[in-house]
Amino acid sequence: MVTDSNSQKKHAYGKILQSNQTDQEEYSFRLSNTSEASPANDDHPPPISSDHSSPYNTPLEQSPPFSGPSWDSSFPTSSWDQSQSSSPLAKSPWSSHVASGNHENYSYTGLMGSLVREEGHIYSLAASGDLLYTGSDSKNIRVWKNQKEFSGFKSNSGLVKAIIIAGERIFTGHQDGKIRVWKVSGKDPSIHKRIGTLPTLKACIKSSLKPSNYVQIRRHRNSVWIKHFDAISSLSLNQDKSLLYSASWDKTFKVWRVSDSKCLESINAHDDAVNSVVAGFDGLVFTGSADGSVKVWRREMQGKGTKHFFSQTLLKQECAVTALAVHLSATVLYCGSSDGLVNFWESDRLLSHGGVLRGHKLAVLCLATAENLVFSGSADTNICVWRKEGSDHACLSVLSGHTGPVKCLAVEEDKAATGGDKSHIVYSGSLDKSVKIWRVSAMAAAMQPPVPQQPHQVENFNAPQTFPSIQSFSSQGSRMSQRRNY
Repeated sequence: MVTDSNSQKKHAYGKILQSNQTDQEEYSFRLSNTSEASPANDDHPPPISSDHSSPYNTPLEQSPPFSGPSWDSSFPTSSWDQSQSSSPLAKSPWSSHVASGNHENYSYTGLMGSLVREEGHIYSLAASGDLLYTGSDSKNIRVWKNQKEFSGFKSNSGLVKAIIIAGERIFTGHQDGKIRVWKVSGKDPSIHKRIGTLPTLKACIKSSLKPSNYVQIRRHRNSVWIKHFDAISSLSLNQDKSLLYSASWDKTFKVWRVSDSKCLESINAHDDAVNSVVAGFDGLVFTGSADGSVKVWRREMQGKGTKHFFSQTLLKQECAVTALAVHLSATVLYCGSSDGLVNFWESDRLLSHGGVLRGHKLAVLCLATAENLVFSGSADTNICVWRKEGSDHACLSVLSGHTGPVKCLAVEEDKAATGGDKSHIVYSGSLDKSVKIWRVSAMAAAMQPPVPQQPHQVENFNAPQTFPSIQSFSSQGSRMSQRRNY
């Protein structure tokens, strides 16, 4: 079943950043569909200038002082050679660094350790209990336990752009437009077996027999509607984990039933690539796109099936929407954009615009939430930590240490915390080919905001220096920023 949204076509615009190489490269989120992309194309990031002289310099006002791990430039650069071993863990060039310092002080906020290797850019993370899953453009999914390699498995093709965990099943979304399904062995938890691909081969064959199941994907090319024909950009599960949502650069998001891997719906959601999809509260689904819009979709049950209907457009802007996250307990939707801003909407105010978080100089690439905390990772290599206080947000800290754009985040509760302090373990994956582990205390005092600067208008999307500067580290709805005209 295919449903069309009533969104209007907008003018295409150029990419925000370009590399110095011949071929233009991307951040793994789509800024424009002005040229059709092939799922087989790689999407490595452009080089980002950053200050390498002090990569661990951070404006944190936390205690205690801490000596970060040295950045070792002598890591092996050889990739895993499948011809030499059947395990992706053989001769792994990953290096694990554990930061020194008195970590028994659980009010501590800062870097705990790093996982580094010259395997590829880190595009996806997922945490479950004491396990961390990392995906990169090497096509390997690696599993970590206590900051040490625990297991690993490899897909046949397509860099790993999204990972999500549903019990014993792991779903991975890939550049080739496929979703692969893995299962943890009951006998050996270090063994992961691939148990399927979405859509299944059987479903593709059955669908191909009926002419009405074909849709036009490009000029003179058709495909069955259950297939994504461009890169998977995002995956999300609903609250009871019975439905899987997949967003793609093909401008659609699809709905899958987890129990039997059946594709229930395909929704033509936007006029450009869908960069993020997230299943939210009250049966709502949110999508963000390179066309600059955030849309709301309402799920309704129809007999034994389900159908999604367009509800409203929350945002319409020139800048691409690059990331979405939902705070389920507080029923708040957060949206990161290529202009470095984080907008949010509150359900208890009928999804009215709550304000803007201004903490980044470049595009926001990822968002995550945990209890009353919000984390935003950016192309400026920093991670801002925000604490929701009523309808306001205060910036607790800025986590600095990556030397490349922060592409993905995962957050877990710090079960070792004592003394009534609520802290979280934050994992950040970057295009600098590293994963960093941070401890963040929710009890920390808010940072003093810097002197506000006048924002710059973003008109030339080819010049990264035209992005807005940091303006404030707190948000109070109408006081922080008047409602923007979308």
